[in-house]
Amino acid sequence: MTADRHRPSLGDKTTAVNPGYAQGQIAKAFKTSQEHGDPETRERALAKIAKWESVLLSMLAGDNKIGSRSPVNGIPPWVTLEVLHGGFATGKLLAGGELREHERHLLKQIPYVEQGEERLALNGYYLSDAGLEELKERIRSGCYNISVPEEGALLVVAWMVEHDRAQEARQLLEILSPFFAQLRFYPEPSPRARRFGAAVHVQNVSETIVSMRRIKPNRHILAQKEAVDLWLPLYDRIVALFLETKENDRPCQQFPNDWFGRASGLLNDYKTLREEHNFSSKLTRAGSHSALLLQLLEQSVAQNGALSEREIGRVRHILGCYVAKRGAPDSARCQVSRRRQAADVEAPTHHAIAMLLASRLEQYPPDEGIDDTRSLQVPVSAEEGERTGLPPATVLPSPIQRKLARCLNATTQELIDRGLIGSSEALAKVLPQMTAGVRAMGIDDPALRQLYSAIYNAFRRRRSLLLLNLAKQVQIEELPWIAAIEQFRSDHLSSQQLAGQTFTELCVLTLTSFPHTVLPNKLLQELRALAASAQLDLPLIEELATDIFMGKFSGKYSKSIRQAAELLEDSLYATYYGIDYADLRSQLKPNKWRKTGKLAQHCAARAGVPLGSFSPATNGMIIEQQQILSTQNLASIFLALGSNLISDDELLDMCQRSFSWICQRLQVRVDTHHAELLVLKNSAYAWRQMLFFLSLLPAEQIAGFLTWSQEFLDLQEKQFSNRFQPALTGLTLAAEGIAPGNADTRRSDARQFLGWSDSRHWLAGDLG
Repeated sequence: MTADRHRPSLGDKTTAVNPGYAQGQIAKAFKTSQEHGDPETRERALAKIAKWESVLLSMLAGDNKIGSRSPVNGIPPWVTLEVLHGGFATGKLLAGGELREHERHLLKQIPYVEQGEERLALNGYYLSDAGLEELKERIRSGCYNISVPEEGALLVVAWMVEHDRAQEARQLLEILSPFFAQLRFYPEPSPRARRFGAAVHVQNVSETIVSMRRIKPNRHILAQKEAVDLWLPLYDRIVALFLETKENDRPCQQFPNDWFGRASGLLNDYKTLREEHNFSSKLTRAGSHSALLLQLLEQSVAQNGALSEREIGRVRHILGCYVAKRGAPDSARCQVSRRRQAADVEAPTHHAIAMLLASRLEQYPPDEGIDDTRSLQVPVSAEEGERTGLPPATVLPSPIQRKLARCLNATTQELIDRGLIGSSEALAKVLPQMTAGVRAMGIDDPALRQLYSAIYNAFRRRRSLLLLNLAKQVQIEELPWIAAIEQFRSDHLSSQQLAGQTFTELCVLTLTSFPHTVLPNKLLQELRALAASAQLDLPLIEELATDIFMGKFSGKYSKSIRQAAELLEDSLYATYYGIDYADLRSQLKPNKWRKTGKLAQHCAARAGVPLGSFSPATNGMIIEQQQILSTQNLASIFLALGSNLISDDELLDMCQRSFSWICQRLQVRVDTHHAELLVLKNSAYAWRQMLFFLSLLPAEQIAGFLTWSQEFLDLQEKQFSNRFQPALTGLTLAAEGIAPGNADTRRSDARQFLGWSDSRHWLAGDLG
């Protein structure tokens, strides 16, 4: 496991962040910077070291309040920070830093600016008459890019000024002006208008170009091409030279008049080529015929042909092997062999084709997707062949076409069907493109609607901070410029209906596509935003980090459990996990357990561990019990959207796919203890999801699933099936009304499958 991100202080029972986590990240990055084979990866590791060092120094100096919503002194929570893995803020402001190219270009067009006051001057320019007019025109045309939310602030000011909201604009400027010298509150000009709609893409064009350019030449293939194009022809010339010296089947017996001159020229050719081409070791590999013959040629030239009998014997043996295999260098048999080898390596490399495709992509807007990629998938044209050296009519290889498809604009369902979105985490990354448009539907003014969408997309790219004491991440409504226009956004009936429909479609799509996966926190952000627009009162709950768990759950966790009790009382799920939902429902009055920590105490008691030990394993066991009791959002979603959200046949299919995934995942070989813990945790979470879906099915389909799952398990490797059988036996017992975790009914051949343990897991050490 990684180092804990927090450290308990025994005196005041508060929690501080452990500097050891940052030290561990520096150590990992340092190892990568020294040992990785790719120069670019080593360079990125060095940059990562610098960022983590800034975090560590700030922590030790007390400059950054890690765990706070405002970790950087003097910087309000709405400012976008650079955040590293684990939620650590470096102190860098993403809307600050070095001037961008478009900023330098504008500076040349305004009066002289003192060094160090450039950004203050640029913000001031956009508040002048000329600057405001430029912003107003960009709002009307949509020709702007917003990469961080702050870049939309002065666009909002300009819109308010144009719509006679000068007083509100001044109030907003009072909040922003203290940061004019540090932050960009203006957008990057764009030659084209941005578009927002139901279609989404995995990568924009710019990101796809970068991915194409990261395709490196394959050294193995380059070595093969080099050997065939350079070293084999050179070897043939060496063999041909020695064959000229044969007399009575003995080499080195006669040397034509120009032989030594031609031999010296060949050796010079070799040295020149070797200085520029080093992918292949052909001709130089120790002990090979080619290396020996090259060495003997050098000796022949240096000694004017005076080789020893032993050396002449070696030449004779090598020549005999060569001719026996393919004939003399000028023979038809040898020429056919060499042409076949050349044909094998003449296909252009993926690297060269990717560079061509990157140039094709440059004609498209960099920050958008492409509606139709077919025109980009055509074979190499004659003009492109002449320009790049690629053979005309070369077809794009499938791996390259797959990379290209990542910038395709399509529905989420189509991207999942194509395999371009392969997990709920990947789905969460593309959803802001869709949610932004849905959230903005409540704004009547088209220009303001597009501006809101652009800011929303940028806001969703913010990385979450590490927060303690049940603190809440910054919400988009807390951005002062968004708060200023919230009054113009109303969730009228049509936008509510659209948000509700989108919410339903995304829930169904996610659950049916990835039934084995807990809804990730990033996806929950988008679902929560859609639920708010649809005015659905849903207690969507995040998956908590075990190393910063404070021993309490907020009120929405209790509410989620009450909803699970409403759906699952006396169900297979309740029996398997030994849950008395009727009793829980009577105890879990709204907010009754919130501040007292009684829910955490109840979960700790179910897990059989003490509360407040600050052990990630113990915390994980407590959090897992909360997830079991609440179903981690599944019950809330099904209650909100109706029992017919997903058909019984679909639910059965989801159960079977989850069981298949669990069996497959548990048999994947892992190399570290940490990786093994992740396998166990994720498999147990998938088991819990499967149990929930199974509990919604009628008894006959549950029985059918149990029969199918036993047959499926029997087909697995014997060692694994024997090891995992107790989990399935426990499920079978639960279907008979017997809880496998109940001490009174516990059987040695039945186990309750949980993911966390403070001791050796009963499935550990036998995976893969």
